[in-house]
Amino acid sequence: MPSSAIKGHLSLLGANALWGLMSPVAKIVMVGGTITPLVMTDIRIFGAMILFWLLSFFTKHEHVPHKDLAKLFWASLFAIIFNQGSFIFGVGLTTPGNASIITTSMPLWAMVLAALFLGDPITGKKVLGIASGACGALLLILSSETGSSQEAQGNILGDILVLLAEFSFAIYIVFFKGLVSKYSLVTVMKWLFTFSFICAVPFSYTSLTSTNWHALSFNEIEALLFVVIGSTFLSYLLLVIGQKAVGPTTAGMYNYVQPIIACAVAISWGLDSFSFIKGIAVIMIFCGVYMVSISRTKEQIEAYKAKKAKESKD
Repeated sequence: MPSSAIKGHLSLLGANALWGLMSPVAKIVMVGGTITPLVMTDIRIFGAMILFWLLSFFTKHEHVPHKDLAKLFWASLFAIIFNQGSFIFGVGLTTPGNASIITTSMPLWAMVLAALFLGDPITGKKVLGIASGACGALLLILSSETGSSQEAQGNILGDILVLLAEFSFAIYIVFFKGLVSKYSLVTVMKWLFTFSFICAVPFSYTSLTSTNWHALSFNEIEALLFVVIGSTFLSYLLLVIGQKAVGPTTAGMYNYVQPIIACAVAISWGLDSFSFIKGIAVIMIFCGVYMVSISRTKEQIEAYKAKKAKESKD
């Protein structure tokens, strides 16, 4: 495997590990009620925007024409606004278990969209890999599920919103790979978060100004800093590095890493315990990622057909 591909896989692994840590850490902040999910989203977007702009002052300046700025605006909607907005409101209406299960649909959306619009082949290895990863993720989630049967029912509107969040991110993964490969990751991210901030503030200005910031404890501030710096700034940096190096279906497959990390944190905090089923689930997830990553790409299939055509002529 080329070094660039290895770098891409490690970057996607890191990004999704940080996102997996975000949920339990964010609960530390929001459990007190001072910071609402909407305010948390705004802090993530604003904090990341500031950090990316600061980082851009230490990197080579890139001119982005208006045409590509418009594309980056649309990318920000699908990657951040629609994705995070739908997910936050969806989780508020459904159960965490339902939301976790629905998030496993993202790789499937990515594979279907890439096949329909980019001509990316749906190979047997991809289908088997996604099935293996999905089954592993579901095993992991269901083996850790707690709560009453009434809580587990969730709300259909919340489930639909979470599903839309995953579909939105799949659109970003599939349709904006060429755009993010055109510019440096700092340039891409500073504009994505700038446009996201401009779109988000009008809907949350009242909540931001009415928040009692002085009521935050030291632990809550620490957790908030991790969410902004680790699970937003660093994770999106790693996402773009990975997105440049691997295909959209493979990038989507790393979504299955998030429940592994969430489960590991729950176990380390004494909120859950390790079991044989969880071990099998983790193996299935990584086997699924491996099968998708070794599946032949569109370019490889076309090269193989061209080689066979040339051999038949000879």
